[in-house]
Amino acid sequence: MQGETAAIRITENEGKLDVFPQNRTPSSGRASAKGWQYSDHMENIDGYLMKYTNLVTGWQYRFFVLNNEAGLLEYFVNEQSRPQKPRGMLPLAGAVISPSDEDSHTFTVNAISGEQYKLRATDAKERQHWVSRLQICTQHHTEAMGKSNPPPKSRSYSMASQGSGSSPMSVRRPSQNPNNLFAWSQVNKGSSLYSSKRSLLPDHLLDAREMMSQAQGQHRDLIQSIEGLPAAPGLSPLDQDLLMLKATSMATMNCLNECLQILHLQQMARQRSTLGGPTIEWLEPKLPNILKNGGGSMGSFTTEEPLEGSRLELSTPESCSFSGEQEDIDVEDEAEDCLADKEEDLGAVEEERSVILHLLSQLKLGMDLTRVVLPTFILEKRSLLEMYADFMSHPDLFVAITDGGSPEDRMVRFVEYYLTSFHEGRKGAIAKKPYNPIIGETFHCSWKVPRRPEASKEPSQGSPDPAAPQEPYQVRFVAEQVSHHPPVSGFYAECQERRMCVNTHVWTKSKFMGMSIGVSMIGEGCLSLLEHDEEYTFTLPCAYARSILTVPWVELGGKVNISCAKSGYSAIITFQTKPFYGGKLHKVTAEVKHNPTNAVVCRVQGEWNGVLEFSYTSGETRMVDVTKLPVTKKCVRPIEKQGPTESRRLWQHVTESLREKDIEKATEHKRLLEERQRTEERHRAETETAWRTRYFDREGEGWVYHKPLWKNSAFKS
Repeated sequence: MQGETAAIRITENEGKLDVFPQNRTPSSGRASAKGWQYSDHMENIDGYLMKYTNLVTGWQYRFFVLNNEAGLLEYFVNEQSRPQKPRGMLPLAGAVISPSDEDSHTFTVNAISGEQYKLRATDAKERQHWVSRLQICTQHHTEAMGKSNPPPKSRSYSMASQGSGSSPMSVRRPSQNPNNLFAWSQVNKGSSLYSSKRSLLPDHLLDAREMMSQAQGQHRDLIQSIEGLPAAPGLSPLDQDLLMLKATSMATMNCLNECLQILHLQQMARQRSTLGGPTIEWLEPKLPNILKNGGGSMGSFTTEEPLEGSRLELSTPESCSFSGEQEDIDVEDEAEDCLADKEEDLGAVEEERSVILHLLSQLKLGMDLTRVVLPTFILEKRSLLEMYADFMSHPDLFVAITDGGSPEDRMVRFVEYYLTSFHEGRKGAIAKKPYNPIIGETFHCSWKVPRRPEASKEPSQGSPDPAAPQEPYQVRFVAEQVSHHPPVSGFYAECQERRMCVNTHVWTKSKFMGMSIGVSMIGEGCLSLLEHDEEYTFTLPCAYARSILTVPWVELGGKVNISCAKSGYSAIITFQTKPFYGGKLHKVTAEVKHNPTNAVVCRVQGEWNGVLEFSYTSGETRMVDVTKLPVTKKCVRPIEKQGPTESRRLWQHVTESLREKDIEKATEHKRLLEERQRTEERHRAETETAWRTRYFDREGEGWVYHKPLWKNSAFKS
């Protein structure tokens, strides 16, 4: 096809790769997969890849050249500009090459200097070829860098590389003289990459890097052995166990590479500080505070001395009454919410990547992050309590549950509402964290839902004129932070006109998982349909922040159970996390079953933030596009009419500072709030005063709204 290109070109040193360039256009970026062979030799390759620049320009096609002799990855605006000076280049000695887990096309090249290229190939096979060639070049130049700086005494290891003709186990150690660090020579095309100065890598990282090189060699030997098996009955390259072994080996290598990247970037930051280069102020004086345990579960990077109040012009937090008294809520004061904070700006995250790296270096796998201090710039401009309210952004689907004409229909309607609620609850795909609520914090709002003509009959209110316009239904919502350690939130929503309500309590427990952060939403909810005398109990999925070193994104995972004891219907919803090889993001499946007969009455598949397909036993199918569902804006009272512990008023100064991109000021405002919380907590402990909640009461292991509809005799059958 005209315009179709092969994105890979080989200039042979030793190896062969049967891909030849055709007419090339930057827009195609395609590569022929024919003739791709796994080779362990170093090859100079070039071709078009997409490079992520920033949020403004996004992804752009650039022409990349792998120069094995110089150990450089260079790029140009296009192939025609190749005779000119490269637009940019990365030295590959000591670099980390990592396939991304967000899709099968993206990978990153992390230089030892801390600079990073985020690249995207045309398909998974092209990505794998670039990654393998880059890793081979990186290994060669990393070993050469170590050998060019002989140590006073060599060290040997018991682990030997298989499938390699040489044994690189005599370790060459770099000089420990800090004056020799960062002594890179000026790199010109065709010239030597390094000067005669000592290596950049510190001792322990060079040792780890050489061991990683051996492991990569063993990994390649394993892949070659499996792919070299004859396609015969009994054992073949497509054997399921062998495919799993390949995937496990690749995943292990990628995880180790990511961990090594964290270590060497942290080391580089410290060396910059030592050499008087660009400094990162928090490295030394603020280390004790970064993981400080205390009352504030979402603390910030703080200094030993508080920031000057006059310089920041901080407002002193209002004194709050935590007496357990309820706020005076006047629904007439509520107005449609006009705020539209879109969490799309990653500028601060990119700029503060070193801060995240340093924080990650202090964590251990599986570590509970409840009391870990996190930086302010990763915060959303809303409280977690308000985020729970945003899950109710399709109240029309909520009130329609009780319209179902049969128990089966009502269960399917509830599953539809449940699956469509998560998309709007997230402010875009970028993973940012809402404010962790302060104990006693509350959030109130409501929604107006137009009445539907097919709605079932409601409690008699006289005989209104059928021609007169009817008042909309009102769905009211209240949330409260009922516990601080552990952090537990309770929230409740009701529609009195439809005689239905939902009560939920959630304990958010987060843990560190390497390149991800996992949040378990421990708790249970109960939907009550008083008109039908039915209760639907349900659980919540886990959430994950992936790719936290580059562009973090949100993924849901785990199984959710929904059941109705009276009707005998239940549903199992599975939020599937993306597999390592292939697969789609945000996939979800569900089954609605009648337990007495064990019959599946409805199946659902699709993406929770995309299109969902409902398939019924009758053969009927129905599609729901979550992105096209109408969103009903919530009604909220203005801040000046809110109580001092209501979310928007409580966090108003932090939110305003984040909108102004004044991270320092936002951090200090948040610190003042959390310090006040710690002071009040100490006071209660000293005076042995028990904490009193406003709207939720403890019942067994859960929390229940103090005035639910099912306790109101006026709404009982």
